[in-house]
Amino acid sequence: MASIRFDEQVVLVTGAGRGLGAAYAHLFAQRGATVVVHDAGVQRDGTGHDPDVAHAVATDIQAAGGTALAETQDLSTRAACEALINAVQTRCGRLDVLIHSVGLVVYKGIVQTTDEEWERQLRVNIEAPFWLCRAVWPIMQRQQYGRIVLTVSGYGLKWFADSDVTAYGVGKAAQFGLMNGLAGEGQQHGILVNAISPVAATRIFRREVAPDELRPESVAPGVVFLGSQQCTWTGKVLQIAGERCAVGAFESTEALDLGPQATPEQIMQALAEE
Repeated sequence: MASIRFDEQVVLVTGAGRGLGAAYAHLFAQRGATVVVHDAGVQRDGTGHDPDVAHAVATDIQAAGGTALAETQDLSTRAACEALINAVQTRCGRLDVLIHSVGLVVYKGIVQTTDEEWERQLRVNIEAPFWLCRAVWPIMQRQQYGRIVLTVSGYGLKWFADSDVTAYGVGKAAQFGLMNGLAGEGQQHGILVNAISPVAATRIFRREVAPDELRPESVAPGVVFLGSQQCTWTGKVLQIAGERCAVGAFESTEALDLGPQATPEQIMQALAEE
Protein backbone atom coordinates (compact mmCIF):
# COMPACT_ATOMS: atom_id res chain seq x y z
CA MET A 1 0.00 0.00 0.00
CA ALA A 2 1.42 3.38 -1.04
CA SER A 3 2.07 5.81 1.79
CA ILE A 4 0.13 9.08 1.58
CA ARG A 5 2.60 11.96 1.74
CA PHE A 6 2.53 15.71 1.03
CA ASP A 7 6.23 16.49 0.68
CA GLU A 8 6.75 19.76 -1.24
CA GLN A 9 3.00 20.43 -1.16
CA VAL A 10 1.28 23.40 0.48
CA VAL A 11 -1.96 22.74 2.36
CA LEU A 12 -4.24 25.52 3.58
CA VAL A 13 -6.60 24.56 6.41
CA THR A 14 -9.14 27.20 7.37
CA GLY A 15 -10.53 27.14 10.89
CA ALA A 16 -7.40 25.28 11.98
CA GLY A 17 -6.96 26.92 15.37
CA ARG A 18 -9.20 24.50 17.25
CA GLY A 19 -11.08 21.22 17.03
CA LEU A 20 -11.36 19.54 13.66
CA GLY A 21 -9.24 22.04 11.74
CA ALA A 22 -6.37 21.76 14.22
CA ALA A 23 -6.49 17.95 13.99
CA TYR A 24 -6.35 18.18 10.19
CA ALA A 25 -3.42 20.62 10.27
CA HIS A 26 -1.35 18.43 12.59
CA LEU A 27 -1.85 15.29 10.50
CA PHE A 28 -1.06 17.03 7.21
CA ALA A 29 2.15 18.35 8.77
CA GLN A 30 3.06 14.88 10.04
CA ARG A 31 2.69 13.69 6.44
CA GLY A 32 5.22 16.22 5.15
CA ALA A 33 3.05 19.17 4.06
CA THR A 34 3.81 22.82 4.55
CA VAL A 35 0.63 23.73 6.42
CA VAL A 36 -0.93 27.17 6.45
CA VAL A 37 -2.89 27.30 9.69
CA HIS A 38 -5.72 29.77 9.23
CA ASP A 39 -7.99 30.91 12.04
CA ALA A 40 -9.44 34.32 12.89
CA GLY A 41 -9.82 33.27 16.52
CA VAL A 42 -13.50 34.15 16.80
CA GLN A 43 -15.79 33.25 19.66
CA ARG A 44 -18.36 30.47 19.35
CA ASP A 45 -20.95 32.99 18.06
CA GLY A 46 -18.58 34.25 15.34
CA THR A 47 -17.63 37.52 17.03
CA GLY A 48 -14.22 38.70 18.21
CA HIS A 49 -10.72 38.14 16.85
CA ASP A 50 -7.74 36.44 18.51
CA PRO A 51 -4.73 35.89 16.22
CA ASP A 52 -2.95 33.88 18.90
CA VAL A 53 -5.25 30.91 18.19
CA ALA A 54 -3.74 30.22 14.74
CA HIS A 55 -0.20 31.06 15.82
CA ALA A 56 -0.41 28.59 18.73
CA VAL A 57 -1.23 25.66 16.43
CA ALA A 58 1.49 26.67 13.95
CA THR A 59 3.99 26.85 16.82
CA ASP A 60 2.96 23.40 18.07
CA ILE A 61 3.45 21.94 14.59
CA GLN A 62 6.89 23.54 14.31
CA ALA A 63 7.85 22.24 17.76
CA ALA A 64 6.96 18.73 16.60
CA GLY A 65 9.28 19.08 13.60
CA GLY A 66 6.72 20.12 11.01
CA THR A 67 6.49 23.16 8.75
CA ALA A 68 3.68 25.61 9.40
CA LEU A 69 2.78 29.27 9.20
CA ALA A 70 -0.26 31.17 10.41
CA GLU A 71 -2.84 33.43 8.77
CA THR A 72 -5.63 35.16 10.69
CA GLN A 73 -7.99 36.83 8.21
CA ASP A 74 -11.68 37.14 9.09
CA LEU A 75 -13.31 35.38 6.13
CA SER A 76 -16.58 37.30 6.25
CA THR A 77 -15.78 39.33 3.10
CA ARG A 78 -14.68 38.51 -0.42
CA ALA A 79 -11.65 40.78 -0.01
CA ALA A 80 -10.49 38.85 3.06
CA CYS A 81 -10.91 35.49 1.32
CA GLU A 82 -8.90 36.73 -1.65
CA ALA A 83 -6.28 38.21 0.69
CA LEU A 84 -5.82 34.83 2.38
CA ILE A 85 -5.25 32.99 -0.89
CA ASN A 86 -2.91 35.74 -2.12
CA ALA A 87 -0.95 35.59 1.14
CA VAL A 88 -0.46 31.84 0.81
CA GLN A 89 0.66 32.21 -2.80
CA THR A 90 3.07 35.00 -1.88
CA ARG A 91 4.54 33.24 1.14
CA CYS A 92 4.65 29.70 -0.24
CA GLY A 93 4.70 30.07 -4.03
CA ARG A 94 1.97 27.49 -4.58
CA LEU A 95 -1.18 26.01 -3.08
CA ASP A 96 -1.99 22.36 -3.65
CA VAL A 97 -4.75 21.60 -1.16
CA LEU A 98 -7.56 23.72 0.31
CA ILE A 99 -9.38 22.32 3.33
CA HIS A 100 -12.27 24.60 4.30
CA SER A 101 -13.18 23.84 7.90
CA VAL A 102 -14.51 27.22 9.04
CA GLY A 103 -18.13 27.07 10.12
CA LEU A 104 -20.62 28.93 12.27
CA VAL A 105 -23.82 27.66 13.87
CA VAL A 106 -26.33 29.70 15.84
CA TYR A 107 -28.83 27.36 17.46
CA LYS A 108 -32.16 29.06 16.83
CA GLY A 109 -35.35 28.32 14.94
CA ILE A 110 -36.19 30.17 11.75
CA VAL A 111 -38.41 32.77 13.44
CA GLN A 112 -36.01 33.37 16.33
CA THR A 113 -32.97 33.81 14.05
CA THR A 114 -32.28 37.53 13.70
CA ASP A 115 -31.33 39.16 10.41
CA GLU A 116 -27.83 39.76 11.74
CA GLU A 117 -27.42 36.10 12.80
CA TRP A 118 -28.64 34.90 9.41
CA GLU A 119 -26.31 37.24 7.55
CA ARG A 120 -23.35 36.22 9.72
CA GLN A 121 -23.98 32.53 8.99
CA LEU A 122 -24.55 33.28 5.30
CA ARG A 123 -21.17 35.03 5.07
CA VAL A 124 -19.27 32.26 6.84
CA ASN A 125 -21.05 29.13 5.61
CA ILE A 126 -22.01 30.09 2.05
CA GLU A 127 -20.08 33.10 0.79
CA ALA A 128 -16.65 32.32 2.29
CA PRO A 129 -16.27 28.88 0.67
CA PHE A 130 -17.42 30.31 -2.67
CA TRP A 131 -14.95 33.22 -2.56
CA LEU A 132 -12.09 31.00 -1.38
CA CYS A 133 -12.67 28.47 -4.14
CA ARG A 134 -12.96 31.20 -6.75
CA ALA A 135 -9.68 32.75 -5.58
CA VAL A 136 -7.76 29.47 -5.51
CA TRP A 137 -9.15 28.17 -8.80
CA PRO A 138 -6.76 29.99 -11.20
CA ILE A 139 -3.78 28.83 -9.11
CA MET A 140 -4.84 25.20 -9.31
CA GLN A 141 -5.70 25.53 -12.99
CA ARG A 142 -2.17 26.78 -13.74
CA GLN A 143 -0.73 23.91 -11.73
CA GLN A 144 -3.12 21.45 -13.43
CA TYR A 145 -3.53 19.99 -9.98
CA GLY A 146 -5.50 20.67 -6.84
CA ARG A 147 -7.56 19.13 -4.09
CA ILE A 148 -10.42 20.94 -2.35
CA VAL A 149 -12.32 19.56 0.64
CA LEU A 150 -15.44 21.41 1.78
CA THR A 151 -17.43 20.71 4.95
CA VAL A 152 -21.06 19.62 4.88
CA SER A 153 -23.32 18.19 7.56
CA GLY A 154 -26.20 15.82 8.08
CA TYR A 155 -28.16 18.95 8.98
CA GLY A 156 -27.83 20.09 5.37
CA LEU A 157 -28.33 16.69 3.75
CA LYS A 158 -30.98 14.04 4.36
CA TRP A 159 -29.67 12.08 7.30
CA PHE A 160 -31.24 13.97 10.20
CA ALA A 161 -32.77 17.28 11.19
CA ASP A 162 -33.22 19.29 14.35
CA SER A 163 -35.49 22.06 15.49
CA ASP A 164 -32.98 24.90 15.70
CA VAL A 165 -30.39 24.52 12.94
CA THR A 166 -32.27 25.67 9.84
CA ALA A 167 -29.90 28.52 8.95
CA TYR A 168 -26.87 26.29 9.53
CA GLY A 169 -28.39 23.53 7.40
CA VAL A 170 -28.89 25.96 4.53
CA GLY A 171 -25.18 26.78 4.59
CA LYS A 172 -24.08 23.17 4.66
CA ALA A 173 -26.44 22.22 1.84
CA ALA A 174 -25.01 25.13 -0.16
CA GLN A 175 -21.52 23.68 0.19
CA PHE A 176 -22.84 20.38 -1.17
CA GLY A 177 -24.03 22.27 -4.25
CA LEU A 178 -20.70 24.10 -4.52
CA MET A 179 -18.87 20.78 -4.35
CA ASN A 180 -20.99 19.30 -7.13
CA GLY A 181 -20.51 22.28 -9.42
CA LEU A 182 -16.76 22.50 -8.89
CA ALA A 183 -16.35 18.74 -9.31
CA GLY A 184 -17.77 19.16 -12.80
CA GLU A 185 -15.57 22.16 -13.57
CA GLY A 186 -12.34 20.87 -12.10
CA GLN A 187 -11.78 17.37 -13.38
CA GLN A 188 -10.35 18.47 -16.74
CA HIS A 189 -7.76 20.56 -14.86
CA GLY A 190 -6.74 17.89 -12.37
CA ILE A 191 -8.74 19.59 -9.60
CA LEU A 192 -10.80 17.19 -7.49
CA VAL A 193 -13.43 18.52 -5.09
CA ASN A 194 -15.03 16.50 -2.31
CA ALA A 195 -16.57 17.13 1.09
CA ILE A 196 -16.28 15.83 4.61
CA SER A 197 -19.35 15.39 6.81
CA PRO A 198 -17.82 15.11 10.28
CA VAL A 199 -19.34 14.30 13.63
CA ALA A 200 -16.95 15.26 16.42
CA ALA A 201 -17.04 16.62 19.94
CA THR A 202 -15.94 20.18 19.20
CA ARG A 203 -17.01 23.38 20.96
CA ILE A 204 -20.19 23.62 18.85
CA PHE A 205 -21.21 20.01 19.58
CA ARG A 206 -24.08 19.82 22.08
CA ARG A 207 -24.23 16.15 23.01
CA GLU A 208 -22.45 14.89 26.11
CA VAL A 209 -19.95 12.20 25.12
CA ALA A 210 -17.06 10.39 26.75
CA PRO A 211 -13.65 12.07 26.31
CA ASP A 212 -12.44 9.36 23.92
CA GLU A 213 -15.64 9.32 21.85
CA LEU A 214 -16.10 11.33 18.63
CA ARG A 215 -12.59 12.77 18.76
CA PRO A 216 -11.65 15.28 16.00
CA GLU A 217 -8.51 13.21 15.44
CA SER A 218 -10.73 10.36 14.20
CA VAL A 219 -11.95 12.52 11.31
CA ALA A 220 -8.51 13.78 10.25
CA PRO A 221 -7.31 10.65 8.38
CA GLY A 222 -10.33 10.83 6.05
CA VAL A 223 -9.68 14.48 5.27
CA VAL A 224 -6.01 13.76 4.62
CA PHE A 225 -7.04 11.01 2.19
CA LEU A 226 -9.42 13.38 0.36
CA GLY A 227 -6.60 15.92 0.06
CA SER A 228 -4.08 13.46 -1.34
CA GLN A 229 -2.80 12.59 -4.79
CA GLN A 230 -4.03 9.05 -4.16
CA CYS A 231 -7.64 10.25 -3.95
CA THR A 232 -9.27 9.96 -7.37
CA TRP A 233 -12.81 10.75 -6.21
CA THR A 234 -14.58 13.94 -7.07
CA GLY A 235 -18.05 15.04 -6.02
CA LYS A 236 -18.21 12.64 -3.06
CA VAL A 237 -19.17 13.18 0.59
CA LEU A 238 -17.21 11.22 3.19
CA GLN A 239 -19.06 10.85 6.51
CA ILE A 240 -16.98 10.09 9.60
CA ALA A 241 -18.21 9.75 13.17
CA GLY A 242 -15.81 8.17 15.62
CA GLU A 243 -14.73 4.78 14.29
CA ARG A 244 -17.37 4.64 11.55
CA CYS A 245 -17.30 6.06 8.03
CA ALA A 246 -19.47 5.97 4.93
CA VAL A 247 -19.75 7.64 1.56
CA GLY A 248 -22.94 9.66 1.25
CA ALA A 249 -24.95 11.77 -1.15
CA PHE A 250 -28.55 12.75 -1.77
CA GLU A 251 -30.71 9.67 -2.21
CA SER A 252 -33.68 8.96 -4.46
CA THR A 253 -36.05 6.06 -4.91
CA GLU A 254 -36.34 4.09 -8.12
CA ALA A 255 -38.17 6.14 -10.74
CA LEU A 256 -41.86 5.36 -11.14
CA ASP A 257 -43.65 5.27 -14.50
CA LEU A 258 -46.62 7.62 -14.06
CA GLY A 259 -47.81 7.68 -17.64
CA PRO A 260 -48.94 10.81 -19.48
CA GLN A 261 -50.89 13.51 -17.62
CA ALA A 262 -50.78 11.90 -14.18
CA THR A 263 -53.13 13.41 -11.62
CA PRO A 264 -52.07 14.48 -8.10
CA GLU A 265 -54.08 11.54 -6.74
CA GLN A 266 -52.21 9.07 -8.97
CA ILE A 267 -48.89 10.47 -7.82
CA MET A 268 -50.03 10.21 -4.18
CA GLN A 269 -51.04 6.57 -4.69
CA ALA A 270 -47.82 5.65 -6.51
CA LEU A 271 -45.69 7.16 -3.76
CA ALA A 272 -47.77 5.52 -1.03
CA GLU A 273 -47.00 2.13 -2.57
CA GLU A 274 -43.25 2.73 -2.39
